[in-house]
Amino acid sequence: MVAIIPLTAEHWDAVRAIYLEGIATGNATFQQSAPEWNAWHKGHLPNCRLVAVRDGEVLGWAALTSISSRCIYAGVAEVSVYVAQSAQRQGAGKALLLALIAEAEAAGIWTLQAGIFPENTASLALHAKAGFRTIGTRERLGEMNGRWRDVVLLERRSNTVGI
Repeated sequence: MVAIIPLTAEHWDAVRAIYLEGIATGNATFQQSAPEWNAWHKGHLPNCRLVAVRDGEVLGWAALTSISSRCIYAGVAEVSVYVAQSAQRQGAGKALLLALIAEAEAAGIWTLQAGIFPENTASLALHAKAGFRTIGTRERLGEMNGRWRDVVLLERRSNTVGI
């Protein structure tokens, strides 16, 4: 059984390894390397960080980042969800994303957004099942390894916060 628990510094080695697996696919992020704990910690919201654990093994992680320092966007955050290759298609991603949505709403966040490469069809499907809708495609948003990449922008609006 998969347990969803708060992500702490003690999970960082496993979380970073999963992040690096995602980076290596070339379809998870524009990032080319994973930061050290302190940089990652400073860049993510403190109260919406989760890991999926089974039998003491971290299977995946999810966290939110602020999209802006402007106070009017305090209720809007960007979603990151990563699952270890060995644990994919076993429900950890879905459990993480649903728990992250609940945590976000408890923290007063009314809009979650995600930017996903169109080639990452599993992530697009996961987000759609969790109630995210496609806003559109940001064409040639960034260059990665000599290739311009499109990013599909998705969002999920809370039915309970900010209505």
